[in-house]
Amino acid sequence: MHMPKDFTIQRQQLVDLLQQNGISDERVLQAIAAVPREMFIDSSFQPMAYANQALPLVLGQTISQPLMVAIMTQALQLSGREKVLEIGTGSGYQTFILARLCQHVYSVERYPQLSDQADARLDQLGCANVSLLIGDGSIGWVDHAPYDRILVTAAAPHVPAQLLEQLDMDGFLVVPVGDQAQQELQVIQRTHSGMQIHSLGRCVFVPLIGEDAWR
Repeated sequence: MHMPKDFTIQRQQLVDLLQQNGISDERVLQAIAAVPREMFIDSSFQPMAYANQALPLVLGQTISQPLMVAIMTQALQLSGREKVLEIGTGSGYQTFILARLCQHVYSVERYPQLSDQADARLDQLGCANVSLLIGDGSIGWVDHAPYDRILVTAAAPHVPAQLLEQLDMDGFLVVPVGDQAQQELQVIQRTHSGMQIHSLGRCVFVPLIGEDAWR
């Protein structure tokens, strides 16, 4: 009988690595420690499930490097009460981490195959506070707006205007902005006096394809 591999030690080593790299939000660290990343990747890559690197998915997409997931999630400053819009469901790994840290996640994915696979994984893990939509992430999901937080997990040539419109006052939007080779990870807070933007440094993501992004 083939026994499933136990990743407990690797998962803890990853959490230690994240702490060494400046991740201090205890709730984020606990969520990453609790989520089985091996369930969100192709079986051939499972031995690398807790390596600190992005891994390939189908359709040329990727599951983000764990450190980048932690940086982006920490930047959202989640307390547990928020309604979060995620652009780019992908494997569902980031989605599940968000779901453990907020009230409800609305996640948009342009590829039906990825969305369906993520839905099955989240269902298997008993994740009930996520709603999925197959569609154009660059225009958001207006039906449930406004959102307290918006997380974009693909590279945009500029900040999509409709995402800013769907962000609630005092909310945070985290998005990689730049060309298709390299981007800057921006955290944008919507305030009464306008948008406050600060950078979390350079990053590389797959392109955001859509009406208000890359064609």
